Amino acid sequence: MDIQAQIEEFYDVVIIGAGPVGGYLGWKFKELGHTVLIVEEHSEIGRPFQCAGLVNPGAMKKVPMNDTILTPIWGARINSPNGTTVDIGSPERIRTWSVCRKKFDEGVVRLAVESGADIILNSKPTKLDIGEDFAEVSINVGGEKCKVRCELVCGCDGAHSWVRRTMKMGRPKEMMIGYQVEATGYNGSSGQLDMFTGNDIAPGFFAWAIPSGETTRIGMWSRADLLTGKSCEMMVDNLMNFSIWKRRFEGCNIVGRFGGPVPSGLLKYPLRERVSLFGDASGACKPTTGGGIGTGFDQVDLLAPILSECIKNNDLGDAKMKSLVKILGPMRKKLNRARALRDAFLTEVTDEELESVFQVWSRPEVTQIINESGEIDNPIPLGIRLLKEVPEFRSLATKAASAVIWS
Repeated sequence: MDIQAQIEEFYDVVIIGAGPVGGYLGWKFKELGHTVLIVEEHSEIGRPFQCAGLVNPGAMKKVPMNDTILTPIWGARINSPNGTTVDIGSPERIRTWSVCRKKFDEGVVRLAVESGADIILNSKPTKLDIGEDFAEVSINVGGEKCKVRCELVCGCDGAHSWVRRTMKMGRPKEMMIGYQVEATGYNGSSGQLDMFTGNDIAPGFFAWAIPSGETTRIGMWSRADLLTGKSCEMMVDNLMNFSIWKRRFEGCNIVGRFGGPVPSGLLKYPLRERVSLFGDASGACKPTTGGGIGTGFDQVDLLAPILSECIKNNDLGDAKMKSLVKILGPMRKKLNRARALRDAFLTEVTDEELESVFQVWSRPEVTQIINESGEIDNPIPLGIRLLKEVPEFRSLATKAASAVIWS
């Protein structure tokens, strides 16, 4: 694909950020008949690598990226702070996919470029001016300055979005921190990811070991206020060298290290005059897993057709754009309920309370409920079912449980 296109003076849409959401958005706008420019600050697509590399089945169905799959994930071993293990899933049903993110990102962006979108790498926006009839983006392209006008600017530029900060569009509700290593030699089970819990390795959240072809991605995530001055690197070191599971890591050889922020909680107004934010830039990461590709793709599917009509009608004023926020209402509610679930079962409980949760989870009849209703992409039906059918869970966190049921 031509990754350093000749820049035109005017486009219908300028997309800042060539990650998977930016690529998917560019592809959809091209399908809707618009001219598109994608601006990427890095010199190659898919770098730096900053996530666990899981793509849910719903997102995989939307893009032809099966050749990027490293390992189909059919289940999980969930480990309590004291070592209680709950096995969920079966090989007959794939729950998610571990992919090569570089190939995945490149493939999605290629869909946009092969559909006719222009793309420039090693390019940074430096100024954004909103006029009555157009937006003007100033861009530093490999050291050379240029200006591009467009109908609409889309920020797909990640957790620390330049577009969001420049336009003073607020902050996501939560900003988590994730860190992982890539290693060979992990003593795991093919097709199963491992999840580890406990204040010493992932306070309020969880750590993971995800099979990814010939390697395993081993990491954790949490919030800065829960880390109490400790680093994520220290937490992963605790998991691999000092935890009750350290034997699983004895043969590991670390071949890579990655980290980055995880923004969760949709902005109040991710749209304003001639500007729209998508994916991590808008705070669309799931509060239960940190995943952002699926929700980012969903945002695109919801908003792109409507924004296309707004472009055609030159109806991109502030009032119109902010009125479109209601389209994201069901997504916002779903994410808020998922956060309440996470808080009830994980974030706002002590290790002792969490151990009691695992004792209930490990009962065969409860494990059966988890296998029947559990979805990595949508934990809400499972959470509500557990809260309603398992008496022990109703008293875990009354306030959070009420938020799940009634929000």
